[in-house]
Amino acid sequence: MPLLDRDDCTLVIIDVQSDFYPPGRVDVDRERFDAMVRRVAWLTAVADRLAVPVVVTEEDPATSGHTVAPIREALPAGAVTLPKNAFAVWDNPAIAAALDATGRSTMVLVGIETDICVAHSAIQLHHAGKRVAVVDDATYSPGPAHERGLRRLAGRGIETLSAKEVFYDWVRTIERANTFHDAHGELTVPPGVRL
Repeated sequence: MPLLDRDDCTLVIIDVQSDFYPPGRVDVDRERFDAMVRRVAWLTAVADRLAVPVVVTEEDPATSGHTVAPIREALPAGAVTLPKNAFAVWDNPAIAAALDATGRSTMVLVGIETDICVAHSAIQLHHAGKRVAVVDDATYSPGPAHERGLRRLAGRGIETLSAKEVFYDWVRTIERANTFHDAHGELTVPPGVRL
């Protein structure tokens, strides 16, 4: 499988919403969840700087709220946010149309939940002929469900990689990485990653 080509990628942010995990839900590891949100926001800002289109989904926003502020604030001006009623993004006609409208065939998935909406989306997109990359440190499910979701994806031949790996696939060379870091020093490395 070749490296990700940023000119063929769309970043798909799945359901990272304010009320998806209500306060007091005991099975949610807040530290791990908050770290995932920071990495999604970071990758969103990187996508903006590198002109990678961004499509955002919100599952039942009337109940689960809207995209969390750190991610919403990082969205590029042209980002599309759409409601999602079926678990797989591809099974929602408006979202499928928005993904097709980007003209790109590689979908980079982040968000929640790894074992349901992210997995369903990855599998359906893959089945539809798209190249799919799931960012394993920018996805989340409570407890062991995260690892189960990643195992399911691996069993289907869907690639997983880290936010850091996505960045380096997108810039490809030392010169481009240095140019990016010089221009966007606040985005040097993903949150929680040490070089």
